[in-house]
Amino acid sequence: MLSRILLLIFSSSILLSGKSATEPTYHRVYYENGILRAEGWKNGASKDGYWKFYYDSGILSEQGHYKNNRRDSYWYMYRKDGGPEKEGHYSNGKMAGWWILYDAHGSINHKCQLSEGEKNGYCLKYKDEKLTSAEKYARGKKIKEWNSLRSFKKENNLSDLK
Repeated sequence: MLSRILLLIFSSSILLSGKSATEPTYHRVYYENGILRAEGWKNGASKDGYWKFYYDSGILSEQGHYKNNRRDSYWYMYRKDGGPEKEGHYSNGKMAGWWILYDAHGSINHKCQLSEGEKNGYCLKYKDEKLTSAEKYARGKKIKEWNSLRSFKKENNLSDLK
């Protein structure tokens, strides 16, 4: 009887503290050809911590953090040739905040503000890494576009924007 009470107290204290009884473990998953597919930290069955994913060629495809099995914090995505594709923040498993997207040569193509995975705010377009135009979105719908950088800067009080 005493052991049941102690077990109940121990289990209750774990639930109240929000900690699981398991320690984080490092996992690796492989393709059928033996090449590493993914690696990272798990807490029980949930991804929780830093993870890396790879193409079947062995080249890194993406990397970032998980929290309670959802993407969280800053992530980097790469093309099959290893060059950058995009990078940005996740919040509760959805793209949020500023995201940078790259062209096939690894130069910045555009930067967009996202909320819950859709454009919500400014989207700045670049050519040869120079700002050329801008758009503004609300919940994924374009509400304004500036084809003149001068008018965009003036209308948004951004005189020092490059």
